[in-house]
Amino acid sequence: MLYSSLDNKKIKDLKKLKQKKYRDQTGLFLIEGKHLILEAAKAGILKEVLILENEKLNVDCPVNYMTENISKYLSSLETPTSMIGICMKKPSVKYGNKILLLDEIQDPGNLGTIIRSAAAFNIETIILSEKCADIYSSKVLRASQGMIFNIDIIQTDLEKAIYKLKENNIPVLGTKLTSGNEIKSLEKMSKFAIIMGNEGNGVKSKLLDLCDNYIYIKMNSACESLNVAVATSIILYELDR
Repeated sequence: MLYSSLDNKKIKDLKKLKQKKYRDQTGLFLIEGKHLILEAAKAGILKEVLILENEKLNVDCPVNYMTENISKYLSSLETPTSMIGICMKKPSVKYGNKILLLDEIQDPGNLGTIIRSAAAFNIETIILSEKCADIYSSKVLRASQGMIFNIDIIQTDLEKAIYKLKENNIPVLGTKLTSGNEIKSLEKMSKFAIIMGNEGNGVKSKLLDLCDNYIYIKMNSACESLNVAVATSIILYELDR
């Protein structure tokens, strides 16, 4: 089928998925570009694909065609891609043994980069606070480079999550700028949960008070702090060594 009219009801409904409230209502979200589409297909969450008439794609789901005006209408990019995927949100899952908790990460680029690093360094579950950026926004999806489809992500109240982790004997590590144990001094752990905090305020004090231990990254004193995505990547690399 070829979609060419902006007045088509389905196209209008897909346009609404650029807003979080409609993604939440439908359980669907959009992705753009062949790489993300193939990653979503491997994860089994790809429902349908729209491609330009001159494109070809081999995936195990319906593939329909669209004109360039539809691509521009649905795209979140300055230069629209030739393929748009319609995906189903992944269901909530059980906690793993290597867990990353994120306390109100606001920047979509930071969140996507953190998700990508978490997948690279063998984190099993990411637990987001209820005020984190939306993981299904186009900026988060692009920054994650498709790794969002390869890791289990839960969004819940972090305080309750920490109590549940403690019940399962998983040590909870808080991050501070200078106090605690320098990250390189930690011995390798088969189970852990690490908390990373908001870009401007760090981890909330009430969450830090629940931690079993604290870690920090040793760095040049001339540098006051690191971007949260950079700091998370360094810490996860050290924990995975």
